[in-house]
Amino acid sequence: MPQMAPINWLTLFIIFSITFMIFNMMNFYLFKPSMPKSYMINKINPNSLNWKW
Repeated sequence: MPQMAPINWLTLFIIFSITFMIFNMMNFYLFKPSMPKSYMINKINPNSLNWKW
């Protein structure tokens, strides 16, 4: 079996590392978490407060 040249291992490492980093960045920046329902229910509108002074 012929041995693989070290430069080929280096290029494979670089290609897989770049692919891995791009995949992780896409997952990080394209993920939009949904807002919890408790936050939406307990949201107070400051304009609707009626002060009786």
